[in-house]
Amino acid sequence: MNPNEPPQADRSQSVAPGALVLVTGASGYVGGRLVAVLLERGYRVRCLVRTPAKVLLAPWHTSVEIVQGDVGGDLTEAMAGVDAAFYLVHSIGSSAEWAEHDRAVAENFRRTAESAGIRRIIYLGGLGDHSSGNLSEHLASRQEVGAELAKGSVPVVELRAAVVIGSGSASFEMLRYLVEVLPAMVTPRWVDTKCQPVAVRDVLHFLAESLMADVAGRVLDVGGPEVLTYREMMAQYAEIAGLRRRIVVPVPFLTPGLSSRWIGLVTPIPPMLARPLIESLVNDVIVTGDAAAEVMPIEQLSYREAVELALGRSIRGDVPTSWAHAELGGRPPAEPQPTDPAWSGGTVNLDQRERHVAATPAELFQVVCSIGGRQGWYAGDPLWSLRGLLDSLIGGVGMRRGRLHPHQLSVGDPLDFWRVESLVPDSLLRLRAEMRLPGDAWLQWQIEPDGAGATITQTARFHPRGLLGRLYWIAVAPFHRFIFPGLLGGIAADAERLHSFVQLPRRDAPDARTAPSESERTNDEEPTAWLNH
Repeated sequence: MNPNEPPQADRSQSVAPGALVLVTGASGYVGGRLVAVLLERGYRVRCLVRTPAKVLLAPWHTSVEIVQGDVGGDLTEAMAGVDAAFYLVHSIGSSAEWAEHDRAVAENFRRTAESAGIRRIIYLGGLGDHSSGNLSEHLASRQEVGAELAKGSVPVVELRAAVVIGSGSASFEMLRYLVEVLPAMVTPRWVDTKCQPVAVRDVLHFLAESLMADVAGRVLDVGGPEVLTYREMMAQYAEIAGLRRRIVVPVPFLTPGLSSRWIGLVTPIPPMLARPLIESLVNDVIVTGDAAAEVMPIEQLSYREAVELALGRSIRGDVPTSWAHAELGGRPPAEPQPTDPAWSGGTVNLDQRERHVAATPAELFQVVCSIGGRQGWYAGDPLWSLRGLLDSLIGGVGMRRGRLHPHQLSVGDPLDFWRVESLVPDSLLRLRAEMRLPGDAWLQWQIEPDGAGATITQTARFHPRGLLGRLYWIAVAPFHRFIFPGLLGGIAADAERLHSFVQLPRRDAPDARTAPSESERTNDEEPTAWLNH
């Protein structure tokens, strides 16, 4: 052995929990989710990221070692002491020479891994039959990267995946936006291309299992349990999302370039990212070789189940206690994560306003809990009443329910055409709309202590359903610009008046700065009875 060469590990050995694993692309769609899975399985994880700030919102960021760098640069530090490495990066959409760039950085990664004595590289590539000779440039490049990594002495496990189904997956998000926005669409002929969509949960299983399974040096196809066309995938998505069946008209003259520009008009996905994906849709992406599911068994999710998981929160109507920290853990991998790009996760419309109030959190919360019913909504009460009337005319609950108690609320209480969904005393009140809407709506107030007073954040949140939902938000936005500032301002003003009232000296104790006790109050001294609504 050459004394200048690094010691060679037994590279046929599996990589057991407790080993140090390097994850490249940890701020990306698959990488960010994989880190959580590896930590759960007992691995030590080192993340290689170009911009460490991108992973600081991830729930696992304090449990991993973060190294700043790029797969095309010096990887000596990143790979020092590493037992296995996940290669989860590709430069799709970053430059015109992305395929050549990917091959070069893969070679750099392979050479450094050899020098570091890494025992196994696991690479997530793209599914497609290379023997057909007509693979898209995107899929061909993904497979060339796998071949480049396999040229060295470090065993490589190459997993070739079909379309990954989960919130944040570019292919899934493209399908989501097209179906949700367009009730009818003219599409290229690729809508009848066959695909074997696979749930992101299953992909993560195969990646993590590849550390221990006897699969070193193998290329394995990763697909779901059923073969579908993209037209069938769109139809099932519409059904699951509660949308009417979409009309799809395939035509022969839509080129990938035209299609990517068209997708750029109706979705937030960048055209440079959309085009390689669209070009890949001309290829059937079905399992033809060795299937990962045969050597690393799991009861796979169907396409329908995968979509239901991806849409789970909007279908269930779940909203975290604090939207500002909504993505900080406990989330299934199919749902949105903090490291996902801004265009992922579907459309969410927000109207958010914040204000400092010279009152205590308890006083501010007391005023918030008095809104609605006979006391009204501070601003635009006729508009609120008109909206309730319109809701009644179309079979909704309208405003007739009022409220059960003039000043107190509990979870589950009706409040005009809202219902109390979450309540944390002196901190949070969230209402969910029960009026007829083309989507789901919430109105929330969150209160935090702020020096001598408190800060209140008012958030109106709307998840539109289909094109009608998007048009609805646009139509009501002008009214929101009048109603919501007035609502927040009225709450703040009454809370400050309540604070001044509570601070008045008592008649029998001129120097006291406290409000009367419950036993001392008369009916006229009910703390919120004086509120000016």
